[in-house]
Amino acid sequence: MARAQARESAGGTQSVERALSLLSAFTEEHPERRISELVAETGLGQSTVSRLVGALVNLGFLVHDDRSGLYGIGPRVVTLAGIGLNRSAIHQQSRQLAQNLAASLGLGVNVAERHEASLFYLCHFEGVNAARPSTLIGRGGPLHATALGKALISELPEDEIIELIGTEYPRYTPHTITALDGLRAALDEVRQRGYATELEELAFGRTCLAAPIRDRSGRIVAALSVSGPLSAMNLPDRQDELSMTVIEHADQVSSSLGYHASVRSIAADPI
Repeated sequence: MARAQARESAGGTQSVERALSLLSAFTEEHPERRISELVAETGLGQSTVSRLVGALVNLGFLVHDDRSGLYGIGPRVVTLAGIGLNRSAIHQQSRQLAQNLAASLGLGVNVAERHEASLFYLCHFEGVNAARPSTLIGRGGPLHATALGKALISELPEDEIIELIGTEYPRYTPHTITALDGLRAALDEVRQRGYATELEELAFGRTCLAAPIRDRSGRIVAALSVSGPLSAMNLPDRQDELSMTVIEHADQVSSSLGYHASVRSIAADPI
């Protein structure tokens, strides 16, 4: 009986892993899939994919369009995502502030934290001058090619940065930092100025400024950014103004998380 229970447990775990691999096949680039595509993407047999997809549709994790034959993410996934997002203290403390800031500036305002070797968007609001066709919430992004990413890793030891993302990085535009020397200089600048910059490093025609958010211990746990098209941001004339605004609002979130500047100075002082 014990052996039967062990086989049943192993089979159940395998089914869960396979179901999750199917859900993971839906990405920003491929939000809809056919059964044949899921078979090719996961390497599972067609009968297995069909059975699991049917179960996921019944449970609300996937939806099926009868006309096109395509499957997509279902409402149950959105519900779980909302539950996960709403339990985040950073999201709770920054959401209204970021929304108000986006409305007042007419620019995009984002809040992100780091998950391993990439950033993860917790908040995304658009101003009238920085509209996007889709939300950034839940999406990831590179640490080396974004102002948010640079702010998030600005105080990590260099050996930890190398362990996370190595010493050579993907190029997205001619302006992207692609080696450790360039990233080291950029992070030095973040520490000196209190904010990070991104000028067409991830996408042409867009720029961003970001400042760190700290928890009660003084550790950087997130970052807040203001972003938009080059013309709307107008950094030649507005960089000082916008950088101070970003720092002030990031500090407000830090304060709501229990951080006070004196905590960091005491922690840094061995005496």
